Amino acid sequence: MALLNLRNIHLENGDNRLFDSIDLQIDAGERLCLVGRNGTGKSTLMKLLCGEVIPDDGDVLHSPDVKIARLQQDVPHGMEASVFEVVAQGLTDLHPEDEWQVQWKVDTVLSRLQLDPDTRFESLSGGWKRRALLARALVSEPDLLLLDEPTNHLDIPAIEWLENFLLSFKSTLLFVSHDRAFVQKLATRIIELDRGKLTSWAGTFQQYQERKQAALEAEAQQAALFDKRLADEEAWIRQGVKARRTRNEGRVRRLEAMRNEFQQRRNLQGKVQAQIGQADASGKIVLEATHLSYGWADTLLINDFSTTVLRGDKIGIIGPNGVGKTTLIKLLLEQLQPTSGTVNVGTRLQVAYFDQHRSQFDGEKNLRDNIVSGSDFVEVNGQKRHIISYLQDFLFTPLQIQKPVKVLSGGERNRLLLARLFAQPSNLLVLDEPTNDLDAETLELLEELLIDYQGTLLLISHDRSFLNSVVTRSIVFERSLDGKDTIGEYAGGYDDWLLQRPTLPTEKSTQKSPKAAEKPPIAAKPVNKPKKLSFKDQRELDLLPARLEQLEAAIAAIQDAMGTPTFYQQSSTAITAKQDELAAREAEFEQAFARWEELEQLAAT
Repeated sequence: MALLNLRNIHLENGDNRLFDSIDLQIDAGERLCLVGRNGTGKSTLMKLLCGEVIPDDGDVLHSPDVKIARLQQDVPHGMEASVFEVVAQGLTDLHPEDEWQVQWKVDTVLSRLQLDPDTRFESLSGGWKRRALLARALVSEPDLLLLDEPTNHLDIPAIEWLENFLLSFKSTLLFVSHDRAFVQKLATRIIELDRGKLTSWAGTFQQYQERKQAALEAEAQQAALFDKRLADEEAWIRQGVKARRTRNEGRVRRLEAMRNEFQQRRNLQGKVQAQIGQADASGKIVLEATHLSYGWADTLLINDFSTTVLRGDKIGIIGPNGVGKTTLIKLLLEQLQPTSGTVNVGTRLQVAYFDQHRSQFDGEKNLRDNIVSGSDFVEVNGQKRHIISYLQDFLFTPLQIQKPVKVLSGGERNRLLLARLFAQPSNLLVLDEPTNDLDAETLELLEELLIDYQGTLLLISHDRSFLNSVVTRSIVFERSLDGKDTIGEYAGGYDDWLLQRPTLPTEKSTQKSPKAAEKPPIAAKPVNKPKKLSFKDQRELDLLPARLEQLEAAIAAIQDAMGTPTFYQQSSTAITAKQDELAAREAEFEQAFARWEELEQLAAT
């Protein structure tokens, strides 16, 4: 069932055509992810959906009683109110005399999101502020929830909590996110803003990436054929007297139409072109910490930590917000003095530091002066580049380069900081949450650059895909088996840590299924009298492979049906029934497979 429709929407921002005749149908129960390059208008589209922006032309159609709520990208500052008061702001449709309803609705959502109503909003961490703002959006019980970069500045536990919460969310969801693992887990459909057009891609984010690449290749081939035809026609029209004698007026009109189509074509925006400035190699030992501790009063952030960082290591630093990840970096770089322990810094180090708070910029100065004050050139790996040409490689236009940094979006600020960082030669690169607000293409390029970087990398990130792709070792703030906070070291990235980390007793107990606990240990079976297959068991074993194939085919058919755009046009009852059917078939398959393994093992004895 259609919840909302956009029809023939046009919107311009100055000389930029944000939306060029876009259409969109949002159906009840969908989870749509909106993707696109920085600056294409994703946040503007969300504002248009909830009525904060009016299109130049076109229609936004939905029932008057459809409730739409939006969680904005930026966390507001200076809100001197309690969490209860902030959340209650979402109930704009209730009158003051409905105080008991306000109390009940706010209390319900606060309990669901585990928020303390009396806490002052400004005292919360960034992650808990976003949770409170999510509560404000949810308290009105919206039919359509809009989330703009909901994972920004959240740590991994908070991201995983949000994933599970949204998977259980019964209404319709449209969100923007740069976190590929988050998108892959949640999205049932991808919609993409590209050069003023909106396209829809059924299925997961990974399927979208594969199909999008094929579509871009086909587009490039069609453009090349068109350009060749246009060049042939231009050559014909320039033949002069001979052409005028045989000129076909219809052909001339077609040439004019082709010229106009060429002028109207909006070519794919280029990708960031960059390389990291490389300094001469450092010594073999880059950093060495011995029994490092740091804290104050009754707070101990770092306790008896030792590590050795070798040349070429790519180390991810993982942990919840506020545990001391940035503090550890500053201790290792000798920007802070430890309470106890020592840090030895290696020889010939040249450090480049990406600051998560972007404090390295002067917001009043333009982009040019923030990169090379008083000069027109930068030098990267021995190659001298004019600053305008260099910044164009990071997708900044000559007009933008003259503007003050304070007018840039979050993604543009990150690109500028990368431009500044890469312009300075380094053999130790320190990146503190570099992925916030970067679009997918820039994020993938950054991954490639860091993988190829010849120096040493220290990386703080909550982006699980990014960590898995880049780092070779992880330093993790975690809880030990005895319940104490500690710092562990593991080979590989985030997923590798999940496989290697010590399992807490509480986790072990939750991982055991009741049925598994009831089974007697294998050693209790009499080994001298192996059980043989009965006629009935043999018959069951013979039939199970065919049954497994049938179940696999049924599961695949259901998944294909759920991946079509029309699936979510059904009633919520039909959607839920199909989802339940899929879960039942998957459970049946697992049970049949386990039985087949059991019978196979018996047959082999």
